[in-house]
Amino acid sequence: MPFTLDPRRLAVLRELRRRGSLARTAEALHLTPSAVSQQLAALAREAGAPLTERDGRGVRLTGQARVLLAHADLIAAQLERARADLAAYGRGGRGAVTIGCFSSGILGLLPGALRALGESLPGVRVDVVEAEPPDVFTALDAGQVDLVVAVDFAAAPPHTDTRYDRVDLLTDVLDLVLPAGHPLAGRDRVALRELARDAWIVGSAAGCCGAVARSVCAAAGFTPDVRHAVDDWAALAALVEAGQGVALVPRLVREVYAHRRLALPPLAGGPPSRNVFAAVRAGAEGDPVLTAVRDQLVRTADALGTRAGVPGPGPNGGPD
Repeated sequence: MPFTLDPRRLAVLRELRRRGSLARTAEALHLTPSAVSQQLAALAREAGAPLTERDGRGVRLTGQARVLLAHADLIAAQLERARADLAAYGRGGRGAVTIGCFSSGILGLLPGALRALGESLPGVRVDVVEAEPPDVFTALDAGQVDLVVAVDFAAAPPHTDTRYDRVDLLTDVLDLVLPAGHPLAGRDRVALRELARDAWIVGSAAGCCGAVARSVCAAAGFTPDVRHAVDDWAALAALVEAGQGVALVPRLVREVYAHRRLALPPLAGGPPSRNVFAAVRAGAEGDPVLTAVRDQLVRTADALGTRAGVPGPGPNGGPD
């Protein structure tokens, strides 16, 4: 009897590895837990081996499942290479790409890249979806997006994850933003720990900016008193201007706060930063349209003056 495996069921198993439970897997794949269980049971029959076992009220992967997952990652990558080879056959400069990107990347990086792509590849349609890890990588695995622009933080996959082909784009500096009348507003240098007793305005804990801001404060030796959890950058800047707290704001979105009455004193020891990268499914890096889009993102990041590892301009246009 020939050995056959349904790639769609393999995708369910891969998602279970990522999410850790049937309920979270079902939510990520927009299925019911019962449907997920049925898919896994069918895959186990195809594989001729048990893939899950009970673990209290949940399930865990068996040793056979982990063996199969190593092959599943290779199969997914090979299918992407086949798709890329087919796309490369014509190289007609036509196609469609959906980008999943976090909010400040949409504000600061994508407009310039999309404008340039519209001029150089008018036959390529580019759509943008706002999303962050881990959900944006679930969408990438499912083919709902073709390319991801994301930030390295706890919810993002590690550099060693073989499911993705990635390239670093830029280092995005986080500026300390204070109300204009703050007691430390006129200082030449401010130690972050000096703001341990201030009210803070940060993004939601699950988002990249909120997670990075909290980790930066933790590294400085304190837990921020978060009074406002705000993911909209214009709203955050307005709250700081109104004296409702202090914040760390990515320089990618400087346009939304540059015109407000705010103080941006340099941080002692240099500003914190975060790494921004682009990723496609492993094997898809040969797709000519995806390659063109990703190359343009790299060029746009270079033009911003904050290529990964290279300091960008200060908030007033000078060096940090």
